[in-house]
Amino acid sequence: MKAKRRVILPGLLLVTGICFLAAGIYRGEAQTVWIKAIYICLECIGIG
Repeated sequence: MKAKRRVILPGLLLVTGICFLAAGIYRGEAQTVWIKAIYICLECIGIG
């Protein structure tokens, strides 16, 4: 039983993570995160 749990739990977490990732991309959150990341990088370099 314990060995079965070691296989099922990581698989379940992987599928859950993929579902959340797909939902975020579908809602357009990827573009928002990308824009914020660009602004943060420009501020760290000192350009923006």
